[in-house]
Amino acid sequence: MSLKKGANQITASLFSCFFATALPSMSRAADTADAIRKYQQSLIENEITGSNVVMIYRDGKRVYHEAVQSGKTGDRDIDSNTLFPIWSMTKPITTVAMMILHEQGKFDWNDEVSKYIPCMANLTWRDGDEIKPCTKPLRIIHLMTHRSGWDYDVRPGYKTVYSPNIAFDSIYPSQSRFDDLQSYVEACAKHPLAFEPGTRYLYGISQAIQGRIVEIITGVTFEAYLRKTLLEPLGMNDTGFSMTSEQRSRFQPLWINAGHLKGYTHLLDELSYSPKSQAHFGDGGLVSTMEDYARFCEMLTHGGVFRGKRILSQKSIDTMTARWSDGYPQEPNSFPPIRGYTNGFSLFVLDDPSVHEHNVPKGIYGWVGYHNTHFWIDPTNRQFGLFMSRARAFNWEVGVGLRKVVYAQ
Repeated sequence: MSLKKGANQITASLFSCFFATALPSMSRAADTADAIRKYQQSLIENEITGSNVVMIYRDGKRVYHEAVQSGKTGDRDIDSNTLFPIWSMTKPITTVAMMILHEQGKFDWNDEVSKYIPCMANLTWRDGDEIKPCTKPLRIIHLMTHRSGWDYDVRPGYKTVYSPNIAFDSIYPSQSRFDDLQSYVEACAKHPLAFEPGTRYLYGISQAIQGRIVEIITGVTFEAYLRKTLLEPLGMNDTGFSMTSEQRSRFQPLWINAGHLKGYTHLLDELSYSPKSQAHFGDGGLVSTMEDYARFCEMLTHGGVFRGKRILSQKSIDTMTARWSDGYPQEPNSFPPIRGYTNGFSLFVLDDPSVHEHNVPKGIYGWVGYHNTHFWIDPTNRQFGLFMSRARAFNWEVGVGLRKVVYAQ
């Protein structure tokens, strides 16, 4: 089957719909739906992703929900049961878990991490070729804002900083070397930070360490806490850190187009997703479905309320989306590496739409995942956008380009 022919096979299995009430006119609604569909097709034709799915939700309704299938050998058609590794879109879920504990008064933002994880009491940092003891304590707020000094070993301008959970550039699968979070944080504590805690922004593993703090505070595994407090109340029944054999049969294959590698594979999962492991990495370990993650987005879109039940306070959402770090280029290692954004609690926040996203409202926020999952929340229009595929190399412009289509005048 040709690439173009496969790209033009649009599935109806996801109940594609576009409500006239969501846009000023039926004709504009149809035009926008057609533009979104063509954008999805272009990602396949340009070999950026394989099969992909988009959902746009506004004013309590799904105004667009459609998958475009690649039809290529090795890919699989996306439906409502397809599971994706959401990687760093795990981080906002971890953030909300922390916010709920904070609302309950279980910790203070300025608490030293060593209060909960004693091995974090005597950290070191790398000053050029010299390893020095930290004179500033690592605090929970530093973990929330990516100002801890741990990264993923991929930021330029720094000596190697240890990223002990995942080797992202390895060709080998199941790279996690830990079965629980305590052994993981002990490994983290032995390796130097890139700088004194709190002094700079550096995207990295902080949410994985937050998971261990949750375990210490609650006395249960991080996944058990997430399931009881967030996943079950939201009905996110297919979201978790492990997969059964049945769930693996629904796991989307990876489209890889990086260097000399091109094609579809299940050999680059990078995490084991074993039910036996309790290494529940809150920075990137969850798998989820489009339907599940849409429920999380819906809750945020409605100010922390999900279908009549309050999950999170509006005050917590305001805290999460406040300007905790400047964006690029003031913070040269900022994510996204695009002008116009600031950084909240592991969320990008659009501060200046005139720079890069001219028609998008100021104040939208969201995040992304390593295998090209993208979401944003638009408080102004009570809207969210959600894109899922499974593809490398990661591309920031996938989400940016989708927003340009959705908000086109």
